[in-house]
Amino acid sequence: MTTRPGPEARMRALAAELVREGAIRSPEWESVFASVPRHHFVPRWYEAVTDPRGITVWNERDDTDREAWLSTVYSDAALVTGLDLATAERVGDRAWTGVATSSSTQPGLMAGMLEDLRVGDGHRVLEIGTGTGYNAALLSARLGDRLVHSVDIAPELVEAARRQLAALGFRPGLAHGDGRDGFPGDVLFDRIIATCSVPRLPDAWIGQLLPGGSILTGLDLGITGGLLRFTPEGDGTVRGRFTATTGQFMPARAGALSYEQAPRAAYAPDSGQRPSGVTADAIRGAYPFRLLLAFALPRAELVHHTDDDGTWSVQLQTSDGAWARVPLGGESYVTEGGDGALWREVEATWGWWNEQGRPGLDHFAVVREPDGRMHARCLSTQARWDLGR
Repeated sequence: MTTRPGPEARMRALAAELVREGAIRSPEWESVFASVPRHHFVPRWYEAVTDPRGITVWNERDDTDREAWLSTVYSDAALVTGLDLATAERVGDRAWTGVATSSSTQPGLMAGMLEDLRVGDGHRVLEIGTGTGYNAALLSARLGDRLVHSVDIAPELVEAARRQLAALGFRPGLAHGDGRDGFPGDVLFDRIIATCSVPRLPDAWIGQLLPGGSILTGLDLGITGGLLRFTPEGDGTVRGRFTATTGQFMPARAGALSYEQAPRAAYAPDSGQRPSGVTADAIRGAYPFRLLLAFALPRAELVHHTDDDGTWSVQLQTSDGAWARVPLGGESYVTEGGDGALWREVEATWGWWNEQGRPGLDHFAVVREPDGRMHARCLSTQARWDLGR
């Protein structure tokens, strides 16, 4: 008879896996991940499948099948736990379409961020995005719950996390509210960590930092984003460097149940095709290049497009209706809508990146000026990109 491992053995195995992968780099965090039960915080989740039309369908899963549940929860995978009610449509008994709004972060990503946070004994930490409460439990196990605070936009998530944390003996400070406004009251923090992404660094976070403090957050730049560790300087400037851990989080939202819909103009008419040296593979395969595109085109977004004949493409588009797409599969042509300026900028950025020897993330920084304006900077050249306010 085969004995299947229980939760405690799976917790230890996950911690050991994260050590082997390099996400966990210290014995303190290895001990924490081996002792805090993730399954306690994820009794149900949504599994993504693609239907014949290419649409993502979210199938609800739970702990009914205990072995499948524990195997999934203790894998190094992000688990979606909430959907945008404004876009969700029921398409089956336990199946929906829609946009994911909440998740239990991939353990490897979370471990890498916690290591990059550089906490020490006695540090007070604010988490933006309580979610299931699992990360607050990890922080509480490492620092003690009296030093941990967490805020989330969704009141039902905060209350569920409060119950789950209390059942394990953890009582960190939890609050419901827009995390971009920081934590209610006059509490100051040594570290702030955000498990959602923001397009710019909020004033409130900077205002709640103790001297010598730092902020670790995902920055959503449109085409792509990145994880940065921001540290204030004496003149009011805040400088961010990309961390060794890479990943992206769902955007912060103002509403508890759904995302705001940004207005955009109708797509510009198709203006034809032309040859291009920048392919879909070049964009998809080089994260530093995508990041540069986000610097150069801060108001653009990257999506996937399907033509009527079934051809899949990578498409860049802006809110004024301009667009440009290149087909998957390495073909060297672009189809454009608008005046062509969008793809010309892509080609110029590609040329610059190759001329500089294809620099990686460690060559770039994001700076927030005292007046709130943000810009990206290449540390090895004089190149600078305005990211707005």
